[in-house]
Amino acid sequence: MNKYINLDAKNIDSEHICCAIGDPKHQEGVDKKKEWIKKKLKDGHVFRRLDARGKTFIEYEPLDTAWVPVSGKNYEYIYCLWVAGSFKEKGIGRELLEYAIDDAKKKKRSGICTLVSKKKKPFIGDKKFFEHFGFEVVDSVGDYELMALQFKKGETPKFNDNARTMKIKDKDFTIYYSNECPYVEYEVKELSDYAKSKKIKLNFVKIDSLKKAKDAPCVFNNWANFYKGEFISNTILNANAFAKLIK
Repeated sequence: MNKYINLDAKNIDSEHICCAIGDPKHQEGVDKKKEWIKKKLKDGHVFRRLDARGKTFIEYEPLDTAWVPVSGKNYEYIYCLWVAGSFKEKGIGRELLEYAIDDAKKKKRSGICTLVSKKKKPFIGDKKFFEHFGFEVVDSVGDYELMALQFKKGETPKFNDNARTMKIKDKDFTIYYSNECPYVEYEVKELSDYAKSKKIKLNFVKIDSLKKAKDAPCVFNNWANFYKGEFISNTILNANAFAKLIK
């Protein structure tokens, strides 16, 4: 039987958080992610992972306090469900999701929801996997979809109106990001140094509060790229990827 660990105030400093394991360049991002989780625990934030050294976890919390531009009464929101490498095809993803569903029911939630896309995108949930568990699409913006598993009738979650714009006024390349993901801190620094060396105007907007997250001008999931005022992708960029993109 698979054994799991839920992070809490007592163990979070000594336990790993799956992403960027053993990669020194991302240590600052890991530290900031842990600080972010610590602050979110009071909101009912859950980070549950396999008791092993691997990228196998689920992360969720009440939708009211979740850092996403989505609203809905009495729902849980899944930020990320990730099972990577040799841990695939062992039922771990199913067990993690079933735990979250059961937890939401115990808390008497109306349902649980998450972000997916019509075509698979990086750092976005697998639509077919969630469909297998009864999740249905309840809202969409472009290629992005909000899926929900509803336990009882009531208000259906939806993207906030500001998230539907997928546009900003600034025409320079602009990146919205948050410390929800431990990878972003290093990439922000790398991109900043690259842009400075090439004399490229590059703007960063850090989502560092619940209000900023709920008011995001796009479907936001850790990272969002804008160019000429238009949303172009949610892909986390390093310097090489950015150089190819701007060409």
